[in-house]
Amino acid sequence: MASRSGAVHVATTRRTYKGRVYETHLLRRSYRQGGKVKHQTLGNLSHLPPDLIETIRGRLRGDLPPGASSGAFQILRSFPHGHVAAVLGTLRQIGLEGLLGSRASEQRSLVLALIVARIIEPRSKLATATALMQQSATSSLALELGIHIEEERPLYQAMDWLLERQARIEDALATKHLREGSLVLYDVSSSFYTGSRCALAKFGHSRDGRVGYPQIVYGLLCNSEGCPVAVEVFQGNTADPSTLGAQVEKIRSRFQIERLVLVGDRGMITSKRIEQTLRGVPGLEWITALRADNIKKLVEQGTIELSLFDERDLLEVSSADYPGERLIVCRNPFLAQERARKRQELLEATEKLLEPIAAATRRPKRPLRGKEKIGLRVGRLINHYKVAKHFILEITEESFGYRRDEGKIAAEASLDGLYVIRTSVSPQSFSAESTVRAYKELSKVERAFRSLKTVDLKVRPIYHWLEDRVRAHVFLCMLAYYVEWHMRRRLQPILFEDEGRAAAESLRPSIVAPAPRSDLAHRKDESKHTADGLPVQSFQSLLSDLATLAKNLVQTPGPNPSEFYMLTNPTPLQSRAFELLGVRP
Repeated sequence: MASRSGAVHVATTRRTYKGRVYETHLLRRSYRQGGKVKHQTLGNLSHLPPDLIETIRGRLRGDLPPGASSGAFQILRSFPHGHVAAVLGTLRQIGLEGLLGSRASEQRSLVLALIVARIIEPRSKLATATALMQQSATSSLALELGIHIEEERPLYQAMDWLLERQARIEDALATKHLREGSLVLYDVSSSFYTGSRCALAKFGHSRDGRVGYPQIVYGLLCNSEGCPVAVEVFQGNTADPSTLGAQVEKIRSRFQIERLVLVGDRGMITSKRIEQTLRGVPGLEWITALRADNIKKLVEQGTIELSLFDERDLLEVSSADYPGERLIVCRNPFLAQERARKRQELLEATEKLLEPIAAATRRPKRPLRGKEKIGLRVGRLINHYKVAKHFILEITEESFGYRRDEGKIAAEASLDGLYVIRTSVSPQSFSAESTVRAYKELSKVERAFRSLKTVDLKVRPIYHWLEDRVRAHVFLCMLAYYVEWHMRRRLQPILFEDEGRAAAESLRPSIVAPAPRSDLAHRKDESKHTADGLPVQSFQSLLSDLATLAKNLVQTPGPNPSEFYMLTNPTPLQSRAFELLGVRP
């Protein structure tokens, strides 16, 4: 799809016919499509007076109006503009504006504003509406989109308008980013709900650690590169595996993809869900992992021989418990060390909680007595760090003692760093290494959730009361991440991103080993500068820097003053960012 942005200029052509020279002055827009520069004629200016044509030509170049000089005009107002231009320009380049609606409308402009605002300054809809109503000096967003609203209601109506088009937009994204035989990544997360009432908000397993709040659950579908394609919201008490059937139906029926490989974690694609939803569906394959108790059972059965991992880190086995499936056993020594370290820290932290109780039973004055009282105090603390199974407790009427269960600890430690990938994909389609790599791609969905929830877009707090507004809010955040995902890929050279990862991956000794960072990434980490001397940025710090490129409302002097907009000169970093994005500020 062609870029909607581009350089507008006056093009003059001359031709000679029968001894006379004819000039044509065309208003044109230049843009890139498929790596080639193309031109679109917007209008014919040939009928205008020559001085007016030259004025238009100069103003499009950024020249000052005739008679104006650097000290002869006033700046009436400045709008932070660079971050708006970068996000809005990228949004249009990737075709999202056209997916929202082929015709310009107030609703489409407001949805565009909500998406851009979610990236440059995520906050409540009421705060966003206030900024748009006041044409706030925090950005040029309302100015760029021509938005004039007097209350927040049009924003909520725009959200309703967007939700009506969610299925069509997701279908278009799937057509663009998914193909037959695609690897599809799926994972689920949740966010706590801070509004006063909503049918979706239910108490369930909180991934945010906010036990006292209800929550909503949402599942995100991405392609193999982590590009978001669709999102669906569920009630807060919905179990992860029960969301899977709806996604399979969506991919096959709505997206019209008959052959795919679905990748989900061990909590998502469970044995029960495989039997009820996935097995026997033509063209549908899956990749997941086994739970720790299933791995332990395979070791006890002798299917997995731990001694084989003294000289290798990957082994493919089969088991009668998983007929027709492949089991790829991996052992990561770095992961084993990390789990052993963490276990030791949790054990020590639990002992610090238990020791005061034991001391209370031994103190000379008013010692803690009673088996029931001691048991209640121990029960409140013993599993605080989830390692109660590794302790042996001795509680009597007058004493309390504890010690580590070294046998259980050793048994668990023997499985440290061990994980098993379970798949229905044939070896002809995916090798063992490719299957493990595909499962590890789930980290890209986890990155999307981090961006949505905490780092950039801040899907929470959620205040909407209506169920459809909550769904629209989550979909809006997904579209914002879709734009951010494309921006991050283009801006890699000036971000703390590893654009040399593909080359570094080729030097990786094993797919089980930790993912290496390239030499280029290490140099950026150490020097904090790019190869051409520009300071390396995080995504948020770069947006803040781009915001300092201002759009100024300028007034000329004299009895008949005129007003015009003029941009500040971009810094080298800002120029490089716009160059990488392919956007003009």
